[in-house]
Amino acid sequence: MDLVPALEEPLKQPLKSVLGPATAKVMAEHLGLHTVGDLLHHYPRRYEERGQLTHLADLPMDEHVTVVAQVADARLHSFASAKAPRGKGQRLEVTITDGSGRLQLVFFGNGVHKPHKELLPGTRAMFAGKVSVFNRRLQLAHPAYELLRSDSEEAVETWAGALIPLYPATAKLESWKIGKAVQTVLPSAQEALDPLPPALREGRGLLPLPEALLKIHRPHTKADVADARARLKWDEAFVLQIALARRRYADSQLSAVPRTPKPDGLLSAFDDRLPFTLTEGQRKVSREIFDDLATEHPMHRLLQGEVGSGKTMVALRAMLAVVDAGGQAVMLAPTEVLAQQHHRSVTEMMGELAEGGMLGGAEHATKVVLLTGSMGAPARRRALLDLATGEAGIVIGTHALIEDKVQFHDLGLVVVDEQHRFGVEQRDALRGKGKQPPHLLVMTATPIPRTVAMTVFGDLETSVLDQLPAGRSPIASHVVPAADKPHFLARAWERVREEVEGGHQAYVVCPRIGDDIDEAADPKKSGKKSPEDEAEKRPPLAVLDVADQLGGGPLKGLVVEVLHGRMHPDDKDAVMRRFTAGETDVLVATTVIEVGVNVPNATAMVIMDADRFGVSQLHQLRGRVGRGSAPGLCLLVTEMPEASPARQRLNAVASTLDGFELSRIDLEQRREGDVLGQAQSGARSSLRVLAVIEDEEVIAEARQEAAAVVAADPELTGLPGLRTALDALVDEEREQYLEKG
Repeated sequence: MDLVPALEEPLKQPLKSVLGPATAKVMAEHLGLHTVGDLLHHYPRRYEERGQLTHLADLPMDEHVTVVAQVADARLHSFASAKAPRGKGQRLEVTITDGSGRLQLVFFGNGVHKPHKELLPGTRAMFAGKVSVFNRRLQLAHPAYELLRSDSEEAVETWAGALIPLYPATAKLESWKIGKAVQTVLPSAQEALDPLPPALREGRGLLPLPEALLKIHRPHTKADVADARARLKWDEAFVLQIALARRRYADSQLSAVPRTPKPDGLLSAFDDRLPFTLTEGQRKVSREIFDDLATEHPMHRLLQGEVGSGKTMVALRAMLAVVDAGGQAVMLAPTEVLAQQHHRSVTEMMGELAEGGMLGGAEHATKVVLLTGSMGAPARRRALLDLATGEAGIVIGTHALIEDKVQFHDLGLVVVDEQHRFGVEQRDALRGKGKQPPHLLVMTATPIPRTVAMTVFGDLETSVLDQLPAGRSPIASHVVPAADKPHFLARAWERVREEVEGGHQAYVVCPRIGDDIDEAADPKKSGKKSPEDEAEKRPPLAVLDVADQLGGGPLKGLVVEVLHGRMHPDDKDAVMRRFTAGETDVLVATTVIEVGVNVPNATAMVIMDADRFGVSQLHQLRGRVGRGSAPGLCLLVTEMPEASPARQRLNAVASTLDGFELSRIDLEQRREGDVLGQAQSGARSSLRVLAVIEDEEVIAEARQEAAAVVAADPELTGLPGLRTALDALVDEEREQYLEKG
């Protein structure tokens, strides 16, 4: 990597460290900062003004915070304890204020002496610690602090300028220590290579990079911060879009076999036997896909659609078009339950068209083959033979499809269902099985705001299905506060019983399976007993326990079965078949039912410990009910207190069925970094100042600029600074993730 030597210098070295070895070690282990460049790109989260105090009223629970405030009161108390039985124990209680609220600090034992001398009423300081609750009041126990003496030369030196930068910190390293470390390396910012082409930077009136780094870390005014952030946002958006534009360019250079369906082949035969008409959305998206399939370059399309919008139908028609054109199509599903479900529903929808080579098979029929890791040897051998000879036109399976021994006769289309469940290597290995690159259709039922689609899936064309097919029913969602109102939970089970008595079925979803192997069974013990802690520290409710309690209690007399990921695949399949056939009244399951499971007669869902799930996941789960003509009901059970962020999240889910709206809420709460798929790359987020929801305009403009730059110079030979930034900001692992997406 051709990085600037000054910025490439490690913070921690065997012979000499840029910082003290202990500080450098904590930065590497807890903040992922290894070089001078990493530290310069660790920007302040916010700034405090000397004359202005922070909002103590808005402190988040259980988070590590830094506040600037004034001591209002300090009292030393004596008490008796096991360690100090004669009343010799000491506790210092300090109250600090900022005008908006008050916060209590507590120090114990030998730790009281220094703060007792220093934290006198009227003193101003920065305090850092984890916010907890004691006796229903917020407090910081044993916070670290730094006095702000305006007359002290050191303070003036360290906190130069009118604004005090507050850095994302950890319990091991306070914000002001990070600030001091940044001051040490700040002179190196002069040597930072600018990634933006000069014409772009000057045309948009953006600061040079060294000046932006200086102003973000040592601003004198709010305008300095705004200018620096505007410049650094462009860096992040532009470098990311360059990575994606290079990927799109490379794809446009590949050749693929065009796949055009026959006028009166398998696809028309399938359309003729459909008992319903496709929605306008399904027809429009199908046209976009068929146009892509007919070209000589591989299709790379993202199909996103609301839960239940009929994505599987669109994907199946694309697969049939490819089979018509003489190729094979494969659908990759994240779980065996889902692969089996897809196989069942595809063969049912196709009828005799899925019976190629069999007696009674239709004229244009093909074979639909299932391949999963747990199949018996004879069935597996047959499936592999059908794939290799081309007998199987449509193949549905799990990651077992990716193994070396799986060979295709002529792979023309890969459909990836719920792409976020697959690692990069898995998708790439499957795409590598075609003689020429196959066309790729990626499906997701998690709606993605436009900016995220541009940021994460920027190398894919996007199609959106936002219409629900006719006959789908609305889903009513309610939060059930089990701790505040236990009778609400009792009523929830009565509602489940009423649905079953009306001829319907229900799901009960739990976060955990509930046997000895479960890691969650032994949560870290904690002495705190606030309501949040009580709900958080208790092990999540488990399928096996809940099923037993319901079967012997509120749902006694109903047929209750369990489904979870650790069951034998044959058992899972048998449970799903019984539930689909209506033989089971209530299915108590983990999130294995989250995606794709389609039982139109299931009308109610109770999600236990709903606060343990993410917003998008709850929306996905809820989409399993209301799939028939009867209205759906989803009950979100939680023990979290009314004012907690978890309850606000659940209220948001209950208040709207709009997945795009929920995905925005989800994204705002999860913080930006998750967007770039560290799950796939394991790497830190490269987004530090860019907010994918707020900065839509910057992202859209950066995408245009990046496309123009890459079209003119795909290898970036004339832009060494940009090549360097591509290596540094979008580290190798992430670029592979983007490339293979």
